[in-house]
Parts: sequence; C-alpha cells; structure tokens
Amino acid sequence: MAEETETRSEPTATATEVRRLVERAQQGDRRALEELYLLHFDRIYSYLHMSVGNRHDAEDLTTQTFLKMLESIGRFRWQSAPFSAWLFRIAHNLAMDHFRARRRWQPEEEVPEPPGDEEQSAELAAMQSLGRQSMLELIENLSHEQQQVLTLKFVFNFPNADVATILNKTEGAIKSLQHRALVSLQKQLEQSQT
Repeated sequence: MAEETETRSEPTATATEVRRLVERAQQGDRRALEELYLLHFDRIYSYLHMSVGNRHDAEDLTTQTFLKMLESIGRFRWQSAPFSAWLFRIAHNLAMDHFRARRRWQPEEEVPEPPGDEEQSAELAAMQSLGRQSMLELIENLSHEQQQVLTLKFVFNFPNADVATILNKTEGAIKSLQHRALVSLQKQLEQSQT
C-alpha cells in the first residue's frame, strides 16, 4: 500500500504513521489515542455536521464516534480500507441511528438507470460545471444516500472502495448512487440555466 497522507489541514500523518498510532492505541497508549483523535476530529465533525445539518447534534455524534473508537479500537483489524474509513463508518452508523430515532430517514428511492452511454458525459458535465460550494448547495435536493456518497467522494476525497466500506455497500452500488446523483445534478443545472 502506498504512503497516503490523511487529507486534513493540521496535523497530518502518513498511512504508516496512522498504523503505528493505531497499534500503540490498541496497546493502551493514551497519547496515541489523543493523536488519533486530533488527526480525525475535524473531518469527522465536518462529515457529521453535513450529515445531520446542525452543530449541536454533530457535536454529540462526534463525541459518540470517538467514544465508540475508544471502546472498540482493540477489535479494529487492518483490512483493505484505512483506519479513517473505519472511523467514518462508526460516524455514519451513528448518524443513521440519529435519523432513525428522529424518523427523518428516507430510504433511497428507485430511479431508473439512464442509458449507459450517458454515464461519462453526465459525470463530466456535472463535475466540470460545479465548484465545491455550489455542489454542496445542489446536493441538498438529492436523496440522503446520494448526498452521503457525493460528500464522501468529493468533499472528503475517499475512493469508491472506502466509501463502500463506510456506507456498508458494494462498490457497484456506490458507483450507481454516484452516477444517479450526478445525472440529477446535471438536470438541476440545466433547469436552472433555462
């Protein structure tokens, strides 16, 4: 596995450094746990804030995420996804529990797949037309699952495999959700330009 740097402002760590921190944390090293917390806090909080839509709930869920990390870091095993994907999975599960408790969770509605030759052009057109901020405004009209996929892919820069791990879906399902979301965004853009 190549050296990857966690995408965050300060502090940053390579995948090897994160691996060492996790190993130390699993042995009960309090300082390593603190460093893992500092490395991931901003991204987890941002993700949860975007997911639940308010600061108070995001703060509570961020705290719960790191408590769950403390409780279960001993059971964490390195697989194909990085530690951050495991942590985002915890955050995602807590956000879903939050939505279920509030009865705001709506399942992904079935949208017919467009013809295959439109896939590349829809993705390219949507991504070329959107800046990060305008994309965040437009994705509010998408389903919750589509919002999650686009947020993890384009805001937090996770690859499809990691997004699949976080959301407990297959890579194919992630690609399909991404495609449908981008086609929907392209249609929104076309409608707003007419």
